[in-house]
Amino acid sequence: MTVRYDTSGPVAQITLDRPDKLNAMTLAMYDELGEAYCTARDDTSVRAIVLTGAGDRAFSVGADLTESIPALAEGRFDISAWDPAHAKGIGLWKPVVCAIRGLCIGGGFEFMLSTDIRVAGENASFQLPEPRHGIVPAGGTLVRLVRQASYAHAMQIMLMADKLSAADLHRMGIVNEVVPDDQVLPRALEIAEGLADLGSVALETIKEAALTLQAAPLETAFSREAVLGQRAFTSDEAKQGLARFAARSGNREAQE
Repeated sequence: MTVRYDTSGPVAQITLDRPDKLNAMTLAMYDELGEAYCTARDDTSVRAIVLTGAGDRAFSVGADLTESIPALAEGRFDISAWDPAHAKGIGLWKPVVCAIRGLCIGGGFEFMLSTDIRVAGENASFQLPEPRHGIVPAGGTLVRLVRQASYAHAMQIMLMADKLSAADLHRMGIVNEVVPDDQVLPRALEIAEGLADLGSVALETIKEAALTLQAAPLETAFSREAVLGQRAFTSDEAKQGLARFAARSGNREAQE
């Protein structure tokens, strides 16, 4: 397996594990990544996910130019076959933290955009070079990037196809934190562990709303928000959390 799946308590770690090839994605790796996401989605003990790449040279340089790209160019399969690997259409509402060291190019950039919180190393490098080769970043990027960044920044990244630094992406609001390279994975795991301590129903509801309500008409979005909110408020997790809060408040009042 060139996509590793490990768990530590409530955190699942998914690692693109082909460092000698800069974690370039073979056809099998796309399937394995999608399967790993679905495994984490379906495991009730997993509350947060970290996505990273093996080695310090690259998070991922995207699709393998000797296998995956020719298969697409020759029309041997539809790019939608990679949807699960891009966290598309699988209902993955658990939070995903991305740990990025080294090169994050093409499909690697697209994987990053499918995550929720991004930690990059100081020396990480980012690029969507597809227009230089007459192709486009169609693994979710054409939809996601203009929703996650300002229009001007999104179009700069996609149209100009230039290399950008971690500081550039932080300034554009695409990366959350920039840390020393050796602190990227520890920091990402720290964030995931913190998320795992919060209400899982609440976090999944927030993510589902954020990803599904953006394009809905205002009144439709408000109505759906109410449904999602009610689901969270009436969950067993919420009842237990509110009971603990009430007990703490009662203890404080008694002490006063």
